[in-house]
Amino acid sequence: MKRPVLVRRDRVLPGSQAFAFVAGLVVALLFGAILLIASGHDPIEVYGRMWSSSFGSTNGLGRTFNRAVPLALAGLAVAIAGTMGLWNIGAEGQILAGALGAAWVARIGETWSSPALITAMLVAGTIAGLVWALGPALAKAGLGVNEIITTLMLNEVAVRVVRYLLNGAWKDPASLNFPVAPKLPEAARLPGLFGRAHLGVVIALVVIALVAVVVNRSAWGYELRIAGSSGPAAAYAGISLKRKILTVLLVSGAIAGLGGAIELTGNAERITEGISNGYGFAGIIVAALALMRPWAIPAVAVVFGAVQVGGSSIQTLGVPASVADILQALILAGALIAGVLMAYRVRWVSTRAQDPSGDGLEAVAGV
Repeated sequence: MKRPVLVRRDRVLPGSQAFAFVAGLVVALLFGAILLIASGHDPIEVYGRMWSSSFGSTNGLGRTFNRAVPLALAGLAVAIAGTMGLWNIGAEGQILAGALGAAWVARIGETWSSPALITAMLVAGTIAGLVWALGPALAKAGLGVNEIITTLMLNEVAVRVVRYLLNGAWKDPASLNFPVAPKLPEAARLPGLFGRAHLGVVIALVVIALVAVVVNRSAWGYELRIAGSSGPAAAYAGISLKRKILTVLLVSGAIAGLGGAIELTGNAERITEGISNGYGFAGIIVAALALMRPWAIPAVAVVFGAVQVGGSSIQTLGVPASVADILQALILAGALIAGVLMAYRVRWVSTRAQDPSGDGLEAVAGV
């Protein structure tokens, strides 16, 4: 009787990460085409519309970059925690907290100059994201509570806080009793770069570059990687695991909070319950495809941003926007399968029906 097993390759080819991502993209497009044909749509027409709306014009490219910003920062938040083997599943709530902090500053600083107001909003959003991650960070560092559970639970709390404010103190008096906040002042808008792209694109790239340098070139980043690979080795080297857990989760929350502030000042007219728009959860996929490496996050985020922008545009063809969600899932599945096959090879193993030695050893039948 034979069964397949995975055996780690002696040597992984250079560029395997990029190849796995491209393979996942191709697999997603192929399976997506099958899905479109089965539902009565022309995949060439649909994919053509998605491409033209995402990259075919200056405005389309700007929309793609704008959409990539919160995806990249959410992915970076997940990735920096993942460097230490931690999972921040609360980027969605931290993005919402960052938007809350920025909106609060906009309410009290309506008369401020635009540079001062925008700067204060971004700082407030960063601090709000950090504060939202403080509870899970303290619980993990001090009590060993699973950070996945605590960060995930706080996502719903963030939604409830926004809902409470929109139905109460922050309700627009001119909204005819609808639970909406007033529009942001014009001074709270991020300056444009080109087309519809805003300054948040540059801010996100600078933050990603700084984090990449810190993680890969600084003593703090080196200790972070040591702590993530082996807790006992880190303790033996004198590295405080509690301090590292606390700081990395706080930094992770701050980055996600900045993403929320940029989303509010760059793309939204007012704060809403849906301003986080699933970016925090999509950021987990972005970080996974980037293998938790900050320098790889922008490319993955741009592809996902293009898929989301294109997914919105194909509704005019009668195609559900959910096709974009399916493509994102297929990209992840295809990339993960390709990544596994790049690192492992399949060997067929035959199990002896009766092993004379009684130790249950298996004989390799072939490669």
